Amino acid sequence: MSDEQPEPPKKKKKRPFWRKRVRRSTAEGAHIPVLLAEVLAALDPRPGQTVVDCTLGFAGHSLELLRRVAPDGLLIATDLDVGNIEPARPKLEEAGGLFGLHHTNFAGLPTVLAIEGVTAVDAVLADLGMSSMQVDDRDRGFSFMRDGPLDMRMDRTRGRTAAQLLATLSRDELAACFSELGDEPQAGAIADAVVRERQTAPVERTKQLRALIEAAAPVRIDRAPGAPPERKQLLAPVTRVFQALRILTNRELASLQQLLRVLPTVLKPGGVAAIISFHSGEDRLVKAAFRDGLRAGVYSSVSPDAIRSTFEERRANPRARSAKLRVARRAEAPPDAEPAG
Repeated sequence: MSDEQPEPPKKKKKRPFWRKRVRRSTAEGAHIPVLLAEVLAALDPRPGQTVVDCTLGFAGHSLELLRRVAPDGLLIATDLDVGNIEPARPKLEEAGGLFGLHHTNFAGLPTVLAIEGVTAVDAVLADLGMSSMQVDDRDRGFSFMRDGPLDMRMDRTRGRTAAQLLATLSRDELAACFSELGDEPQAGAIADAVVRERQTAPVERTKQLRALIEAAAPVRIDRAPGAPPERKQLLAPVTRVFQALRILTNRELASLQQLLRVLPTVLKPGGVAAIISFHSGEDRLVKAAFRDGLRAGVYSSVSPDAIRSTFEERRANPRARSAKLRVARRAEAPPDAEPAG
């Protein structure tokens, strides 16, 4: 018999905290409406009311709004992505109640209301984020986590794709896009890299653009004791640039500005508007418009601070972490003049 003792089993090394995997997507086929409880509390939809969901998506918010205004109320929902319209219909039909779905930009809300024969509504919701399904669809080009064509159009029947914008915009226009719409501090370096790249090959794939950004805009950050002293923080610049391109491709800020202009004209006295934003530029526009409306007497109250998701919601739905909800209530006795802009 051998005197040799068996080697003790090796302990599995614990993954360092800076290398822990983070779940970035919801489960396949699932969509979780952001800040749902907070939206319902703010809008307080009741039977018989008329409510608008400017961003139908996968009907997460719309379904709950319809359930609360049914059976005699009306839900009006719009979406720029035609692929969201028909899948939402059976969900809403099962809930019961009256609803109308429209493939259009929410900037044209007054026209939609005219089609429905409605002059004013009790509540308006706009969730400016993308649905989980859109992000997870590699053919849409919204996510740098999956390789696919750089399309990024919400409405794929019109407009230029993100790839076409990357191919035609000047260096300064690209830098302005990444800086102003993405808050990216290394916008110039990334714009330079895009221009160099397209001289030899068009930038047409998400994986290609991600690699280009990661090479052009590494950021060194300090780490806690015991962790590597520095490493490349590749996520932030990539996220910012993809976000900026999506906003530019879909003219999202211009559409939001138009919605904010028409909101006071479509809300009934005492009606409530709730807007969820995910980008600092969007939130600034909403905050300023609500503040100016309050000063002008158009709104009787606005939320003093942005309403954020709870820790529990962020843990269940990581995409809720950057969501900001702002709420405004139309004055009961609106002034004669509407606020400018």
